[in-house]
Amino acid sequence: MVEINPVAGSTLRHNAQQLFHAASPVILTQDVRTVSFEHLGHIDIVTGGPPCQPFSLGGKGLAHNDKRDMFPAAVSVIRQTQPSCFVLENVKGLLRESFATYFSYIILRLTYPEVTLKEDESWLEHLARLEQLKTSGYQSGLTYRVVWRLVNAADYGVPQRRERVFIVGFRSDLDLSFSFPEPTHCKEALLCEQEKGGSYWERYNLRPPQDWVRSKVSAAVRERIHAQGLRPWCTVRDVLSDLPEPSASACLLFSGHVYQPGARSYPGHTGSVLDLPAKTIKAGAHGVPGGENMLDLGGGKYRYLTVREAARLQTFPDSYSFAGTWSDCMKQIGNAVPVRLAQTILTAVSETLAQGTDCNKVSSV
Repeated sequence: MVEINPVAGSTLRHNAQQLFHAASPVILTQDVRTVSFEHLGHIDIVTGGPPCQPFSLGGKGLAHNDKRDMFPAAVSVIRQTQPSCFVLENVKGLLRESFATYFSYIILRLTYPEVTLKEDESWLEHLARLEQLKTSGYQSGLTYRVVWRLVNAADYGVPQRRERVFIVGFRSDLDLSFSFPEPTHCKEALLCEQEKGGSYWERYNLRPPQDWVRSKVSAAVRERIHAQGLRPWCTVRDVLSDLPEPSASACLLFSGHVYQPGARSYPGHTGSVLDLPAKTIKAGAHGVPGGENMLDLGGGKYRYLTVREAARLQTFPDSYSFAGTWSDCMKQIGNAVPVRLAQTILTAVSETLAQGTDCNKVSSV
């Protein structure tokens, strides 16, 4: 594992020791571009999340002109390790119309990782060369079958509306077919539960808020929910209701569950209501660009999420702890892929990979 942020590296090391003990993985705290991945032996899966800032709606949108664009580094790792497959994740902003050409370039570079950028070649010239190879049916050397999809974490049981792009590639010589797992949860199923007299309110012995917006769900949609076995979106209340009020004593039972003062509402920063999935947990502590990491408790009351609450909204287990200050922790949590979503997609990837290997153990970097 490679993580450039030293505080996040400390978090990874601590939790790896708890999970793996003597078999703890190697965790390097350095720039991934300075690491050699050659001669590692057989690698099944490479996973990574190139920094989102070059493509985020909250950033400057510099894409390839941003020094934090690490997709070229991801291609380099794949070229060196030649894994059976890879899984990369990034923000929805990657799909913006202004980035369409560069996104096509990313996909083609991942398809042909050995066709490298020449010293005197611009990325647009490199793109043109890759397009020619693609349309000619070129299959020589290391190539991958690459697919991508925009998914909403809430559709997979995560208590958070978080849209992210996943890019998955399988080495062409394995001749494997893959499709993304279908959603298991939906908004309409939650609306059905939250109708007047619905089971959601009964479960928590509550009356629906007077200003609650009640959307009607058609019979056809209800039938589809039943036929597909779709479950309701998971709400903030669903995952936080068993936690006590944040305090120093509560922190003894739930790591990081300490009150953080100073929360207030203003345009663009209104917090997450309890009876819907949370807004996207972002990699920051304060302000709109930093993240809306705040709860709307109703009646004009607000407070910041504790570290443990934010971690639960990202579906980390309570046993997983974070190093650093509250701001450090919120940055790490906001940068993470929701655990349940990662598990869902990587399970599908591993099951596909198992179709083409007799190995019982999957190795990864």
